[in-house]
Amino acid sequence: MEQAIVLAASAIGAGLAMIAGLGPGIGEGYCGGKAVEAVGRQPEASGAITKQMIIGDALAETTGLYSLIIALLLMYANPFIGKL
Repeated sequence: MEQAIVLAASAIGAGLAMIAGLGPGIGEGYCGGKAVEAVGRQPEASGAITKQMIIGDALAETTGLYSLIIALLLMYANPFIGKL
């Protein structure tokens, strides 16, 4: 019974961890929209704007990758099963 509870809690935890994938998607969309706005205002600065946008998107994506790693650990390499 204990193992079933730990597995169920791990599945719920993995699902909650993947909710963190929404943040990077929203952030990257907002960043891309603002970059398009900035290029529309100053087309000659498009190279610098694009570079900054890519760096910002890469930083925002790391939170989504961290949540994916946590979810995969909880689902496939569950450290809590060994504690029973």
